[in-house]
Amino acid sequence: MLKYDPLACLPSSEELPDSDDTPVDNELQDLIPGLLKALLAMAWPERMDWFFGVDMGIYYDPDLPPIVPDGFLSLGVERFYDENLRPSYVLWEENKLPILALEVVSKTYRGEYSTKKAEYARLGFLYYVVYNPFRRRKPRLEVYKLVNNVYELHDGNPVWLPEIGLGIGIERGTYLGIPREWMYWYNQQGQRFLTSEEKEKLAEQKAQQAQQEVQVLRERLRSLGVDPDSLT
Repeated sequence: MLKYDPLACLPSSEELPDSDDTPVDNELQDLIPGLLKALLAMAWPERMDWFFGVDMGIYYDPDLPPIVPDGFLSLGVERFYDENLRPSYVLWEENKLPILALEVVSKTYRGEYSTKKAEYARLGFLYYVVYNPFRRRKPRLEVYKLVNNVYELHDGNPVWLPEIGLGIGIERGTYLGIPREWMYWYNQQGQRFLTSEEKEKLAEQKAQQAQQEVQVLRERLRSLGVDPDSLT
């Protein structure tokens, strides 16, 4: 007797577009998710059970177009699908719903506080994060958690996400040489993870400080009549 496998009839990730081809009208829509992805790679260097998608289509129904967050995090999946990486994120292949979706609001409103928020809640995304760099009177960062199928707003900056084991928040910093307010991951003590360029700059500052301390010590020895070169 033949066994019917409904999943075998569904299109694969290789056969589906990777996004909705909607151009971004704000460079931050690419840079902020890209920064979060890069920081995760440094925060979890040994972990291979996570994936962070940037402007990638999430297919949840073969008869419907994908939902395309600016960024999303999924846990419990393979970090690398294969050497060609993921062309898209297909739920009937991954068997894991992303735990977090991120939207960066642009000058063209795209329903981040209404239709998209309702869609993520309907699909069951545990966390929904919205960042609006153009806000002045309201909080620019909003972090929602799904409770009884309804998103509840969490106060604070950063906001601790226990199911992920990281916090998320905003503060001023420098990324790709651009000083501005960025979004970062944080540890449980509230300390944010540094970018690679910040780590390099910090290492340079420590090296310069060490050299200055050595120079001060050499001058002190000379003032005491001791040749520091004779001690080597």
